[in-house]
Amino acid sequence: MNHVLEVRAVSKSFGANHAVRDVSLNVERGELFALLGPSGCGKTTVLRMIAGFETPDRGDVLLDGKQIAQLKPYERNVSTVFQNYALFPHLTARQNIEFGLRHKGNAIGDLAARTQKVLELVQMLGKEERFPARLSGGEKQRIALARSLAIEPDLLLLDEPLSALDPKLRKRVRGELKDLQRRVGITFIIVTHDQEEAMAMADRVALMNKGILEQMGTPEAIYLRPKTRFVASFLGSVNWRGEYGVRPEVVRISPTAPRNGARSHRAQIHSSLFLGNCFHVEARLEDGTALTAEIPRQDQTYLPGENVHVWWHPDDEIHLPAAS
Repeated sequence: MNHVLEVRAVSKSFGANHAVRDVSLNVERGELFALLGPSGCGKTTVLRMIAGFETPDRGDVLLDGKQIAQLKPYERNVSTVFQNYALFPHLTARQNIEFGLRHKGNAIGDLAARTQKVLELVQMLGKEERFPARLSGGEKQRIALARSLAIEPDLLLLDEPLSALDPKLRKRVRGELKDLQRRVGITFIIVTHDQEEAMAMADRVALMNKGILEQMGTPEAIYLRPKTRFVASFLGSVNWRGEYGVRPEVVRISPTAPRNGARSHRAQIHSSLFLGNCFHVEARLEDGTALTAEIPRQDQTYLPGENVHVWWHPDDEIHLPAAS
């Protein structure tokens, strides 16, 4: 394995609050890695310990095999793009980028060349003399990225990088961000609470909950093979039935019972919402249990009050104990 970063059994408390408890993870060189989880789960604290803004109470943080847990932020070749981008309002976009390079001690000639290179990389040529107040949210993010990329860090850390953008722009920018990471080849670690964002962008995801690491792996692996009910439910909807669950996208609806060995139940349609690419259907089983299905829009449309059969294949069930 080619680990650029290793976090080994780190813990961090703030008074009585155990923010991070015995978390271990590794990040490969050139990877786009996501720290995912709900608010207060500890993901930002882990990021801050990697960046050097917090010191672990216990555990090690290694960059290229070297211990950095006790180093100051400026002593490690790690750059951070903050949630609010932290641009200097009195400096132009170009000057914001040059500030980081000057802080690292680059020669003036090299400074101009690097600034021009990263401006081109983030597609901001022609806007480099604008002040932050004249930049859109997406443009501010690009300048913040350019400032961090210019110093050629071993790791680029991004704290909720898309949260300030509107939903439509967020989808476009996450594609641009992933493409940019592939082109520059620098290791990105992104903190986000948005599971769709993490699943769409990351090579691997570390999902945290209440200060612990619940599961780490590729988006496909943790979605299809969750180890706990928290993981299964955080990464998408699940219809839980006792000791197993089924995701809405594998539930099917038909007027009659299937004859293919599926698990089938009589039900009545409660609601049906058109979402563009599918119908989100809620049905009530004979015992009163609510069950949701996402059926392709090409399938038959079902109306509230209609009696149907809901079914799925046993192979699509997620079997996890209720206590997990």
